[in-house]
Amino acid sequence: MFASFLLQVPATDAGGLIQYLPLVAMVGVVYFFMIRPQQKRTADAKKFRSGLAKGAHVVTIGGLHGKIVDLSEESVTVEVDKAVRLRFDRAAIAREVAGKTTVVAE
Repeated sequence: MFASFLLQVPATDAGGLIQYLPLVAMVGVVYFFMIRPQQKRTADAKKFRSGLAKGAHVVTIGGLHGKIVDLSEESVTVEVDKAVRLRFDRAAIAREVAGKTTVVAE
C-alpha cells in the first residue's frame, strides 16, 4: 500500500505540469511570431521618422508625394507643388522615395 502511494505521487505532479506545456508553448509562439516582429517594425518606423531631413522626397500615408522643406519635433512641412506647402505630423510620413519623382519647382 505504501509503495503504490509513492508511485502515484510523481505521476500526478508530472501530469499537472505537463497540462500547462501547450499553453506555455502557445504563448511562446504568439510572442515570437506576432508581438516581437510588431515591436521591431514600430522601432524601425520611429528611427526612420526621427532621421528625416530637409530636402528628402517622401510619401505620406495618404499617398501624397512631396519634398520636406521644414521640420519641427512633431510636424513636417512638405512642398507638393510650387508654393503649395502642407504640414503633417511626423507619423503621417510613410516612406522616403529614393529618386526625385515629385514635380516640385525649385
